[in-house]
Amino acid sequence: MFEAINEWFLSLGADYGVNPYIFGGIYVGAVPFFLATVGWMVRRKRRGESITFQLIIAGFLAMSAYIYLIFAGQNLAWWVYAIIALLVIYSIWSLIKKAREPAPEPSAE
Repeated sequence: MFEAINEWFLSLGADYGVNPYIFGGIYVGAVPFFLATVGWMVRRKRRGESITFQLIIAGFLAMSAYIYLIFAGQNLAWWVYAIIALLVIYSIWSLIKKAREPAPEPSAE
């Protein structure tokens, strides 16, 4: 049973040269690093320091699985690239919007 599920899952990316396990590993594996970078960004913003470097790192981490898809993928449909482009644009817009918000004040509790 497990072998049939595994074969089906791997077949999802076989036509496109993408390993779903690698994609998923990058997607899930980037989350703790992304959250740590956001925490680093908040601390620097509270101190009034530049957060440009942290924004770049957070953006890269948010898009890392899609970067793998672009480089490893073959014969992808045009709409896949369109969706990735929209995700990149939205991620950049969202990160810039969040970066412009005032940093939360530390709680006194």
